Amino acid sequence: MSTRIWKGALLASFSVALGVAGGYWFAQQRMSAMPGAATEQSPRTQDERKALYWYDPMYPQQKFDKPGKSPFMDMQLVPQYVDASTNSAAVSIDPSLTQNLGLRLATVSRGVLASSLDVVGVLAFNERDVAVVQARTAGFVERVYAHAPGDVLKANAALADILVPEWAAAQEEFLALKRNGDADLLAAARQRLRLTGMPAALITQVERSGKVQPNLTLTSPIGGVLQELEVREGMTVAAGETLARVNGLSSVWLAVSVPESEAGTIVVGQTVEARLPAFPGTVLNGTVSAILPETNPDSRTIRVRVELPNPDGRLRPGLTAQVRLSRSTGQSVLWVPSEAVVRTGRRALVMLAEDAGRYRPVEVQLGQESEGKTVVLKGLEEGQQVVSSGQFLLDSEASLKGIVARTLEIPPPPSTAAAFHETDGQVIEIDSKEVTLAHGPFKTLGMPGMTMTFPLADPALMQGLKAGDKVRVSVSQTDDGLRVERLEKSGGQP
Repeated sequence: MSTRIWKGALLASFSVALGVAGGYWFAQQRMSAMPGAATEQSPRTQDERKALYWYDPMYPQQKFDKPGKSPFMDMQLVPQYVDASTNSAAVSIDPSLTQNLGLRLATVSRGVLASSLDVVGVLAFNERDVAVVQARTAGFVERVYAHAPGDVLKANAALADILVPEWAAAQEEFLALKRNGDADLLAAARQRLRLTGMPAALITQVERSGKVQPNLTLTSPIGGVLQELEVREGMTVAAGETLARVNGLSSVWLAVSVPESEAGTIVVGQTVEARLPAFPGTVLNGTVSAILPETNPDSRTIRVRVELPNPDGRLRPGLTAQVRLSRSTGQSVLWVPSEAVVRTGRRALVMLAEDAGRYRPVEVQLGQESEGKTVVLKGLEEGQQVVSSGQFLLDSEASLKGIVARTLEIPPPPSTAAAFHETDGQVIEIDSKEVTLAHGPFKTLGMPGMTMTFPLADPALMQGLKAGDKVRVSVSQTDDGLRVERLEKSGGQP
């Protein structure tokens, strides 16, 4: 009995051991069949992927061919892998998160864009509407009428009475010849009266009345503001002396200061609307009559002159006005909302929306801006969609991933010279497209010495150079990184 019990226990133990071993074997077979179940079974780890280049996330435009410490920041360079490069040209966002991130899109539109500019202006006298009153001959001031500078006068308003003794004798001779009836002598005497400065109306009055009238009443030739009155009773005046100055008020000038950046959009004849705080709700219409040639060196503005009619005389010099300068070229242009443009300081970008929640930065060339719209001269097409809100978040994400917008081929102005940064180095390897240099520090960039590969601005730079040559290198900063502009052998080297 005991022997049978012992054999049964031994058989049970063997079965349990066989079951455990079998279960372990089947479990191992199942795990090995699952993809990525074990680390050693993974086809490729992150470290096994091929790195295209290394970059600093804070300065993604510059690419390095080897890992190491960033020359710009106190951090290690980050690798950009081959399998990540397929989506490196765009930032991908789940469409369901678009609303949560506050992203708004706008369509690139085409149409006629009417430009307008709001500036401030000040009313001033029309300096072309000025009358100067002078003494035609020497005399004495007998009376000054009750006027003072600043008074508003009507046309032909009396200013002062002048006694001219010389006229008395000439008029006596004229009247005597008239009584004699000699027509030739009378004509000569009348001409003499004109030469003494006597007005034609006064000569006619003497001839009709037959009485000597040696007094002259000075009057204002036009209606306006009396600016100067230089006569007093009893004073002596000389021929040609300025006695009064009157500025007309039939029209006034509106002096407008326009920023120099907008000077190219202003033309003579352009429509102007002016609103004065002194007359709420009133809109005055005028046109640009002149663009003055000088620029204010302090405010960097140019002066634009607008002539406004003033039939009722209520526009007084010194009043301020809110001015809107409007202009339409009539040409159809592409435009986007101004808020969609990201200005980096060196170029302008927009975030272009693509299918499946992908966004990529695009460089654009901008034109004029008006009323929240900016003209796009190059870089976009009609019907495309750009991000008008939340684009700075996408731009930051693109920078962290090293996504750089393709540079537009816009020729720089002839007067613009690129800033070069120079140092000494030694050629490690060179071909028609790029050169690998062991260079010293670029002090103007704050960049330490290292071994780097740079693109060549011109394939001709490699002529006469080979590995091992010591050179003087000049680089320029582009949107894609540093580029070699000049490469010359150092002095004393054969």
